[in-house]
Amino acid sequence: MRTPKIFSLSELTMKRPLYLFLYSFILLFFTGCHSKPTDATQKDGLPDIYPDYVGVTIPVGIAPLNFSMADDEVETIDVEVKGSKGGTIHANGDYADFDIDEWHQLVEQNKGGTLTLTVCAEKEGQWTRYRDFQIMVSDEALDAWGITYRCIPPSYEIYSKMGLYQRDLSNFDESALLENTQTPDQCINCHTANRTNPDQYVFHVRGSHGATFVHRNGEDELLKAVNDSLGGSMVYPYWHPGGRYYAFSTNKTSQMFHTASNKRIEVYDNESDVFVYDTQTHAILKDTLTMKLLWAENTPAFSPDGQWLYFTTALRQFYPRDYDKERYSLCRVSFDEKTGSLGTQVDTLINTAITGKSVTWPRPSYDGRYLMYTQTDYGYFSIWHPEADLWLLDLQTGETRPLDEVNSDGAESLHNWSNDSRWFLFTSRRDDGLYSRIYFSMMDKDGRATKPFMLPQRNPKQFYRRLLYSYNTPDFTSRPVKNDARLMGRDIESDQRTPTTLRSK
Repeated sequence: MRTPKIFSLSELTMKRPLYLFLYSFILLFFTGCHSKPTDATQKDGLPDIYPDYVGVTIPVGIAPLNFSMADDEVETIDVEVKGSKGGTIHANGDYADFDIDEWHQLVEQNKGGTLTLTVCAEKEGQWTRYRDFQIMVSDEALDAWGITYRCIPPSYEIYSKMGLYQRDLSNFDESALLENTQTPDQCINCHTANRTNPDQYVFHVRGSHGATFVHRNGEDELLKAVNDSLGGSMVYPYWHPGGRYYAFSTNKTSQMFHTASNKRIEVYDNESDVFVYDTQTHAILKDTLTMKLLWAENTPAFSPDGQWLYFTTALRQFYPRDYDKERYSLCRVSFDEKTGSLGTQVDTLINTAITGKSVTWPRPSYDGRYLMYTQTDYGYFSIWHPEADLWLLDLQTGETRPLDEVNSDGAESLHNWSNDSRWFLFTSRRDDGLYSRIYFSMMDKDGRATKPFMLPQRNPKQFYRRLLYSYNTPDFTSRPVKNDARLMGRDIESDQRTPTTLRSK
């Protein structure tokens, strides 16, 4: 059989005019379909773009902030980006699709400066030029390779497809850590790393082969999911910075649906307690300070120095009748890493008897300065509460305030800090009121947050309109998580489990 002739580009362009014509035609077809701004009408207002990146602050290394015009009838968008310290890039097409390498070069060149964007849009053959806007480039680097998160559809009683994923923040690459197609009939919960460390993480699996999956020191371990003495499984984990211990809550969770409300579903706990688990002895520390009979303790978190355990607590109500009367206070108790035991006194930092509100998801910054939490009217499952907002507690002064810089009319929740405590991410339903999306913001040295920006996507309008999943429990990761999903699924489907023991104070 004859070997087919392979022509080089030089042969095509120098010796074969027909191929040159075809090559030019194809190149023109794919790169020259969109018109350029001509006779543009100047408009005083800012462009209405999706996502809203007007006036945001970004770190060096973030993926291109591609965007579309919010108006679907716009045919072509033309964007020029100029750096205050030099450099220019350009995009023209259905949406602003910036070259990744050019974008990174421009952002790096303008670290600590600004990017000025000039936007022109074509609609019905007429071009409009809008007032320029700026994007600030922070001189504070983002101390993270990427993020991890769970993607979950709006299912309630039946486990649909869900999974744990990771995303490179410098581009648009996403990869699955584990999907429940590899663990049939299982619900995968809350991938939680130790201070963005991909070498230490834990997540819980519910279902017929439920387990608490722990990855530590290069080894995987599956703990028995339910302990009868605890009354439930091990959920809402938070690592002690030393890596030996982590705190859990154990919850008997129920849900109900609203029939006449702007809320769709209500999640509450018939019972919940907080405890500490020792990875070396496989012992669960039961302490009456965090396991009171008539109180519901929840959502634990260790301080960055490991000396305090934060948690929320509420007087139990009659469920489901009085679900909207349950309000959580923020408390803390000391922790001794040498003995693996709690102190003898609980301090109340935010008292619901004073605020009349409920605290959930406490997350201290890793530099020890702040504690960010979500405040709701009642309860703790904030993703279903449109009134849920982020609040910031100054651990040095004791002052607390709403983060008005980032809050919206949608539910804000499920937040985490970067390792250097300068950036944070959170989920919000401000986009459409239905699905949770991920947003980023920077905390400046005065404790003020910058305008948040949505997780960049290649074609964001198309991507988010087609995405029928919510982002859940996002966190930063300093490096990619390395795992074998096939082996993880096999181990979860097995009957091999590590038993735990109880140690009462």
